[in-house]
Amino acid sequence: MAPILAIESSCDDTACAILAPDGTILAETVLSQAGHVPFGGVVPEIAARAHLAALPALVRHTLDVAALPAEALGAIAASTGPGLIGGLIVGAGMAKGLAVALGRPFVAVNHIEAHALTARLPGLVPGGASFPYLLLLVSGGHCQCIAVEGVGRYRKLGGTIDDAAGEAFDKVAKMLGLGWPGGPAVEALAREGDPAPWPLPRPLRGRPGCDFSFSGLKTAVAQKLAPFAAGALPRTAAAGIAASFQDAVADIVADRVAHALDMMPQATLLVAAGGVAANTALRTRLTTLATSRALPFAAPPLRLCTDNAVMVGWAAIETLRERRRLGLPPTDDLDLLPRPRWPLEQMAERFAHPAP
Repeated sequence: MAPILAIESSCDDTACAILAPDGTILAETVLSQAGHVPFGGVVPEIAARAHLAALPALVRHTLDVAALPAEALGAIAASTGPGLIGGLIVGAGMAKGLAVALGRPFVAVNHIEAHALTARLPGLVPGGASFPYLLLLVSGGHCQCIAVEGVGRYRKLGGTIDDAAGEAFDKVAKMLGLGWPGGPAVEALAREGDPAPWPLPRPLRGRPGCDFSFSGLKTAVAQKLAPFAAGALPRTAAAGIAASFQDAVADIVADRVAHALDMMPQATLLVAAGGVAANTALRTRLTTLATSRALPFAAPPLRLCTDNAVMVGWAAIETLRERRRLGLPPTDDLDLLPRPRWPLEQMAERFAHPAP
């Protein structure tokens, strides 16, 4: 295998990376879009146009940083789903065009699978992350527990029945008059606050299974804020509510993950990934939980928690390796269309042996 170039454009971050066959990161670039800030969330049309404007120069810049000519690449990969369809079309289209122009295979990457396999990047887990392990995926659009049993082999154990954790952070940040994205803003304000005077519920805590619910928690925050007139929320109250909300999310997630571990006693590792996995309070709570179960806990470095092309390139490498291990030809996904939904369970299909 030669180096692989990867593109990520499933939401509002435009990213490109080049990885060596062993996973060494030769270059990585991420451009975060600011055009959504006035709207308090991602506007798909704005995101797609920004990807289209940024990607050509970003690819050239990433090749320059890696000091590689395009001809030295062995494959091209891109997130092809799930995500915002406009952004996926732009990124996958650029990647397919490069693949055709260079005569290289194109590897379509499932964005969720890329998060799931990030922990296996060389150097992230001492001795390597071996299968099976439990993945907690927490982001603005996803909140689920997944049994990761091998490359292409995943079982969803539970997920949110309403809001994702990151979505709840964004909505609470808006209630508190903070900026977007809400996760970092709420975490920063929570450091100033005392949660004790502002108790909040823990939806589904203690219930069987490992589904999540954050809608009721969001409503409870709104009720705490209701007595305050617009613009009259004292800083101490805002900080206390932010701290209480963050504690509640950490408690809910830790409880749900504990139940998921009960459902997956063979797990050798607990992994957290996605943008909300960057939250310090949540990482601390999950570390404590893993220690109580005599399991190691792993989370990517902060820059690899949010959407990035490094994880896309690594997922492509893992896919190519697994197909080679199974005696299958290298994948070439030029005919695979971007899709807004792409269940992880379908990833096993790419490793099925062709009929004789």
